[in-house]
Amino acid sequence: MLIRSIVLGLIGVFCILDSRLLGRLNFERPLIVSTLVGLALGDLEKGLIVGASLELMSLGLVNIGAAAPPDMNMASIIATSFAILSNANAEAALTIAIPISVLGQMLGILMRTILSNLTHAADKFIEQGKFNQARRIHIFYGTGLYALMYFIPIFMAIYFGTNLVTQVIEAIPQWLTDGLTVASKILPAYGFALLLQTMLTKKMVAFLFLGFLITAYSGLSVTGVAAFACIVAFVMVQVGNRAGKPQEPDPLDDL
Repeated sequence: MLIRSIVLGLIGVFCILDSRLLGRLNFERPLIVSTLVGLALGDLEKGLIVGASLELMSLGLVNIGAAAPPDMNMASIIATSFAILSNANAEAALTIAIPISVLGQMLGILMRTILSNLTHAADKFIEQGKFNQARRIHIFYGTGLYALMYFIPIFMAIYFGTNLVTQVIEAIPQWLTDGLTVASKILPAYGFALLLQTMLTKKMVAFLFLGFLITAYSGLSVTGVAAFACIVAFVMVQVGNRAGKPQEPDPLDDL
């Protein structure tokens, strides 16, 4: 269990540094995070199932500026680990993920507060011409604090909490489990609703109903509908570029 806890903690560190030090490779998305956890724990199928459910639930969560949304990265790692190690289903993993994401959100707010003070210290070093110390704050201190913020909770949750979580899941009455199962089915729809709230406009309503009708009556799979949507988007982009590009004069018009 010690080795597993360390490996999962390092996965958390790698994923959180994705958008902060390594660029933006989307390793912190729940689907990818849970897949990595499934690979590390030897149950890729359950990792994909839990990750897909958490991904649907978090589609509309957007991290804008200093805002700290629920931390689905930490929640995905811990919830997927508990689902695999305690042999629980995806619904139980979702119920674990929700409070953990809120806890991660609180830790994120605390971390942003600390980093804002470090930013002021870096500004003072820059004014004094101490650029190496300012660089050290930006690259090493911030990275180290974020790494500890993820490694310590994930390590402790996996190393000390697996047996406890298993006992809690077994103690949950059946009626509550059924209610949580129904709620877990609603959460992906809630994620879609959040996403639509940010991107749905009057121009996009027609495409929303078009996709619904194609899915409902054409018999195509989701993959087929997505491929059709990509083709339509590509054609519209090409037509829009041609319509907006000024036409070059025809040299034959002067003859």
